[in-house]
Amino acid sequence: MAHAPEDTLAVWAAEDPGAVAVIEAGAVTTRAELNAEVNRIAGGLAALGVTADDRVAWSGPNSSSVVIAMHACRKLGVVAVPISYRFTAEEWRHVLSDSEAAVLLVDGAYAATVSSLLPDLPTVRHAVTFGGRAPGMCPWDEVAALGSVEEPPLPARPGRTMMYTSGTTGRPKGAIRGPAHPALRTAMMAELDFGDAEVHLVTGPLYHAGPHAFALLAHLTGGTVVVTRSFDPAEWIRLVAEHRVTSAFLAPIHLQRIVSLPGDLLASADVSSLRTVIVNAAPVPFALKQEVVATLGDGFLYEVYGSTELGIATVLRPEDQLRKPGSCGRAYGGIGLRVVGTDGADMAAGEAGELFVRTPQAFEGYHGGAEPLDELPGGDGWRSVGDIGWLDDEDYLHICDRMTDMVITGGVNVYPAEVEAVLHAHPDVADAAVIGIPDDEWGERVHAVVAPRPGRVLDPAALEAFVAVRLAGFKRPRSWDFRTDLPRTESGKLLKRVLRAEHKDGQPSQV
Repeated sequence: MAHAPEDTLAVWAAEDPGAVAVIEAGAVTTRAELNAEVNRIAGGLAALGVTADDRVAWSGPNSSSVVIAMHACRKLGVVAVPISYRFTAEEWRHVLSDSEAAVLLVDGAYAATVSSLLPDLPTVRHAVTFGGRAPGMCPWDEVAALGSVEEPPLPARPGRTMMYTSGTTGRPKGAIRGPAHPALRTAMMAELDFGDAEVHLVTGPLYHAGPHAFALLAHLTGGTVVVTRSFDPAEWIRLVAEHRVTSAFLAPIHLQRIVSLPGDLLASADVSSLRTVIVNAAPVPFALKQEVVATLGDGFLYEVYGSTELGIATVLRPEDQLRKPGSCGRAYGGIGLRVVGTDGADMAAGEAGELFVRTPQAFEGYHGGAEPLDELPGGDGWRSVGDIGWLDDEDYLHICDRMTDMVITGGVNVYPAEVEAVLHAHPDVADAAVIGIPDDEWGERVHAVVAPRPGRVLDPAALEAFVAVRLAGFKRPRSWDFRTDLPRTESGKLLKRVLRAEHKDGQPSQV
């Protein structure tokens, strides 16, 4: 009797070869087809000399080819290095050089930028293009031709991923992560109602930790992945209805753009198949949650708190979304949370301090000896990514802000997330960011950058009156910028360092 394939993707393909694995722009790829193409690429890379000791970088907008690259890296047991395709040439150079990538798989639309850098990247032995061609780079189909549909040998150890942090506070660092912790993954799936045979709609970029993890999880539990090259809110609504999507992972900005669609489109939207919509990457304003429930319905919205370094640490379930304003949930699966003051003592319920997390899903560390995370003394595995938060009397976590984002004005701490939540509650505001900028009198002053909803006009006097009845005087913005959109990473994180750089002299660029 033939030995059954042991790779999980191969097992699902053998069980039901014709089941749908990937849907992209109307094209369907079955489980058998996906597994065969993954094997061809994995085998082709092995024929080029790729071993489990190598780092294999990949980059491109969401596509079937990116999904294949993700699985091929997993089957080979290499260190996969997802890279943002929106990087500048200098950012590409930094990540490819810092990661010591041996192979690069890149979407043809972005290959020209990379091709020009190759002479300065001695560790890159092979550069491969998909969805297009570029001079001096090997086409994807030629690599596939070097492999076969046969299963590659199982690696001696599971593959790892080197996720580069988004660089919201500085230059990206490579966080090395191993495979999911089995017991914690089971607990997380139960907490999120994420089950077998999901139809999962990929919304954010697959190079980002959250979309990457849940797309792989959907496949490895026998589900279907619906891939879109870029996010469009109306198309998102259409795909949910057409494919009876059961789950998705979004950033708050995606949700905001969905609920900002015309009322008649939302009224006719069929999202009845949705069971689990996971929101992460930034705090979710309470006003946005209220709008989602009012326009799309209740029972499917989950907020999670986590990081590239520490994984998902808390879950706020649908029944708690409106009951716990400002919270991102409770720990699960034995994960520990501590809120610690500057003296190292645990803070009482309701008191803010630095958040430390203890989890078996913690990353292995930063590549290249980058500065490690803060740790509590004692060696018990309590680590911090620099977030400030507090726990309520039911142990629900509330995040105030990043330590680096806190504004100190007149010697008083102001948490921008609190001010942003108030601004988001204004009916004409689509997006908001609050930063501290230099001020001769106060040291820093609270500065707001806001963008209107489509078809709306923001009135400064009305905004000031709105916050005046909702925030203490020291928390209110003392200066404003009004613009059409805010700088964000593709994964939805605000680039506050960009905004702060615009105001080094304390003067707003627009009033």
